[in-house]
Amino acid sequence: MIQTLFGSLKEEEEPKKKGFLDRMREAVSRTRENLEERIDSVLSLTRTVDEAALEELEMSLIASDIGVNTAAEIVTTLRERAKRQQIRDGAELKDLLKTELKAILDEQQRTPRRVQTPPEVILLVGVNGTGKTTTSGKLAAHLRAQGKTVLLCAADTFRAAAIEQLEVWSQRSGVELVKSRQGGDPSAVLFDSLNAAKARSIDFLIVDTAGRLHTKNNLMAELEKMRRTTQRLVPDAPHEVLLVMDATTGQNGLQQARLFTESAGVTGIVITKLDGTAKGGIAVAIARELKLPVRYVGVGEKIDDLLPFDSDAFVDSLLDK
Repeated sequence: MIQTLFGSLKEEEEPKKKGFLDRMREAVSRTRENLEERIDSVLSLTRTVDEAALEELEMSLIASDIGVNTAAEIVTTLRERAKRQQIRDGAELKDLLKTELKAILDEQQRTPRRVQTPPEVILLVGVNGTGKTTTSGKLAAHLRAQGKTVLLCAADTFRAAAIEQLEVWSQRSGVELVKSRQGGDPSAVLFDSLNAAKARSIDFLIVDTAGRLHTKNNLMAELEKMRRTTQRLVPDAPHEVLLVMDATTGQNGLQQARLFTESAGVTGIVITKLDGTAKGGIAVAIARELKLPVRYVGVGEKIDDLLPFDSDAFVDSLLDK
């Protein structure tokens, strides 16, 4: 009976795992096809992996938006390996490349700190158009599906229709929303949200912040004011500050990301629209250049199209046929 029970549980888990891998593979399919075509083209010119092949590989990695510096580091490591011991063929090259990519991603991955007393406060920051409000709603649905209680805070009071958009997502996810009028004080609605979350012993408070004010300085000052407001009521908060980045902007989005990481105390990254680009290598560039973990990836428009980032699944999806 026990064996049957465990066998049944394993059978239930396998489809879930397969479903996750399939969704990741589908999300990075354009990047994989682009990278695969380039690598196959490189290896068709030579039987062994020589210097010319490594130089072409470096260009292929740059084309997938892994970044010039990161691509150079990876290829330098492979070149040293080739000097010590010949890389026999394309299969071995791919295995070594997977090892290098995973090492870069895993170097920055760290377990989020555990919160002893709820609420756990998560601020979502980033420029307008990256999918920040949508991600707030999807993250709320993801946490609620895990049996957690969640409250949404509509603190992006500057962008037209941002409050209404988050209200739609709150209804879809079955999560309550605290809001104010458009143009109101973001810190005031955050204050109300924190009080409500504490009074109801809510597990998670997700705060959708403004992505643009009149100047960059105004935006960063507003985010700092919200941090101070949070700490008045929950001294060790915010527990996570997630920067939402649009994968389709690639390297161009990294400069914006640096401004936020310097000023907003970012602890992790959410990459959205991963399914809409052939430059999914940006995840690797983010980990290397921003020294931050990728927490989630957006892989579609549906409410459950936000996946916790998994380096094994990502790298395998990127390089396996």
